[in-house]
Amino acid sequence: MFRRSYLPCLVSLFAILAIVSGFRASAQADERNPARPGAPAPREITPTAPRTPEEQRTIALFEAASASVAHIETFRQRRYMFSFEVERVPQGSGSGIVWDESGHIVTNYHVIRNAQTARITLNDHTAYDATLVGVEPNKDIAVLKIDPGEKKLRPVPIGTSFDLDVGQHVFAIGNPFGLDQTLTTGVISGLGREIRSIAGRPITGVIQTDAAINPGNSGGPLLDSAGRLIGINTAILSPSGASAGISYAVPVDAAYRIITQIIQYGKVVRPGLGVTLAADHVTRNIGIEGLLVIDVPERSAAAAAGLRSMRVDRRGRIAGADVIKNVDGRDVRDSNDLYRALDAREVGDTIEIVVQREGELVTLEMTLQELSS
Repeated sequence: MFRRSYLPCLVSLFAILAIVSGFRASAQADERNPARPGAPAPREITPTAPRTPEEQRTIALFEAASASVAHIETFRQRRYMFSFEVERVPQGSGSGIVWDESGHIVTNYHVIRNAQTARITLNDHTAYDATLVGVEPNKDIAVLKIDPGEKKLRPVPIGTSFDLDVGQHVFAIGNPFGLDQTLTTGVISGLGREIRSIAGRPITGVIQTDAAINPGNSGGPLLDSAGRLIGINTAILSPSGASAGISYAVPVDAAYRIITQIIQYGKVVRPGLGVTLAADHVTRNIGIEGLLVIDVPERSAAAAAGLRSMRVDRRGRIAGADVIKNVDGRDVRDSNDLYRALDAREVGDTIEIVVQREGELVTLEMTLQELSS
């Protein structure tokens, strides 16, 4: 056993021997591998150039905004036969947006669809189990909730989308292919686009961008040059499934109202006519262009406005019916046109409806009511 007083000397001796051995090994390596005759000297390293002002702004934007972007993993539970053991099976993944300091996380509905549980990882790699607050499949939006405890979250700054311009720079942050916090950049390629939601209904006013959006980016933020949220990355148009330079984001102006309602009520309060309409394929088959009103509940806002239920004769033929032709100045040919006309409306708003009744056009005013489903 070594005495403690000799330990520093021994450590110094070993260090000197290691250095000498290193020099000797290096010299031997040079002897074994002599330089080729006429070989050029090793190239010099070019000093790092200062970042351009635009690069500095992009770096600062990413550093500030990445704290507001989360990674979402979804799972389903699988129970083994003849056993009480339950396994959590990965279902999918996507990105999320830190909406407020209370722990609400916004993402796409299709990210959490069919999942039973979700786990959210913030940019500092802290992870939390999430609960579902509410969804709006018609706009591909979902709101989750985590309990951050004493941790102070950094919500994303909220911008506007009504005043965007084609050509302005945008930035997308997400977790494509499971990679950690990836930034892509581009410009707004188009405005007012329309895509179809996972529920089959149109999403209008969509932002088109050439910023690369790949699997895993869904639910992440689309930011303007000030780092403000202007859209929620939702879909891409690509034959191969990878980014082809055509990406879509739900505009923040439409998403804000939906997210606020979900947080407040746990659901979206959707306005509607409160009547039963014939399916689109039925009206097409009988040669009617417009919305065929089947039933108008008594004491409803539609009944008070003067809309009438369809009447049939003894043979089951239509004896009289209201066909909605126009809503608030917008011609309607099918239910999608109605959804577009009511998209920016609220419960309690008064709208003008033009119906065709017994060969004549009749204008009615009615108050929109909350739909029960």
